[in-house]
Amino acid sequence: MNPVSARLLNQQLISPQFKTPHDVVDWMGAMQAQDYRMLPWAVTMRTRRPSVKAFEKDFNEGRIVRVHLFRTTWQLVAGEDLGWMLGLCRDSAMRGLQGWMKSNGVCIPKTEQDAVHQIFYDYLSQHRIALKGDLASAVADRGLTMEDHRLSYHIRLAEYSGLLCSGDYIRQKNSYALTADKLPCAVQMPHEEALVLLTRKYFRSHGPASLEDFVWWSGLGIGDCRKGMDAVGGELIRERWKGMDLFLHQDSRTRGFRSGGVHLLAPYDEYLIGYKSRHVALHPDHSHRAHNSRGIFWPVVLQDGEVIGNWSAPAGKVSVDIFHPDATPNEASLEKEIKRFIRARSI
Repeated sequence: MNPVSARLLNQQLISPQFKTPHDVVDWMGAMQAQDYRMLPWAVTMRTRRPSVKAFEKDFNEGRIVRVHLFRTTWQLVAGEDLGWMLGLCRDSAMRGLQGWMKSNGVCIPKTEQDAVHQIFYDYLSQHRIALKGDLASAVADRGLTMEDHRLSYHIRLAEYSGLLCSGDYIRQKNSYALTADKLPCAVQMPHEEALVLLTRKYFRSHGPASLEDFVWWSGLGIGDCRKGMDAVGGELIRERWKGMDLFLHQDSRTRGFRSGGVHLLAPYDEYLIGYKSRHVALHPDHSHRAHNSRGIFWPVVLQDGEVIGNWSAPAGKVSVDIFHPDATPNEASLEKEIKRFIRARSI
């Protein structure tokens, strides 16, 4: 088994199977969505014909939503998955959020939380979507004054309560909407059933991966993750690779890899951040070029699934910096990928 080629296939980075951004997000389960500006590329590069406009359409229609979920971080999920995913991760996410609040000396009484949530509800019932500044003004208009970081905690609490989710995709600006308006048919399911579905989605799209990778990605306890893997049972295939137990879902692909491919990955891409151990694709000597110790991830260049450089696109012009001493990217493949990125932004 070659875990690099299998991950490239199952993450839809080579020979993508899907036409729409929604179908990609649904397949991936959840995609880290920290870098708002690069979200369309992170998703649509995994479609057969990358298109920013297609991403915006699915986002605005609620087929894709952006909220804080697993690991208390920004993520993209399919609209129909938000309800059961929120039920699955709410307890662990709330513990993480409350830990942050305590470390920052922030205490939000239940009465204040209820009052602010009502203000959010009243404003969005009239205006449909809101920017963070709109919510701040609405709160101030009701006679409540608070610092920006306190308002951020209130918004996060409103997300975990199921009140708020993402609004329309406004470039450079995150917006909010009432979840009940955006997703009127949110699906709920029992904990065990939700755990099985999340496990299946993860190993199907991220495999081969380890138990420790799944625990990291989901933010759930190791007991729950083991339970999910046991329940999925015969759907998972165990492979031994360099002393590690890695698991593939029976629907995962292992054939179809062709060498010479170059990819421009967005910051926080699932190809790296979806695993606790990233050495499969990223040599430890180069890890500081892909992310820092504070969890900030930068855009990277892949060649045949290995991180070999960084890239940026100020004003839409792509610049590439190859730092791997032994890497010489295929110029034709690199140029093709650059053109694919530029074209996606225009259609």
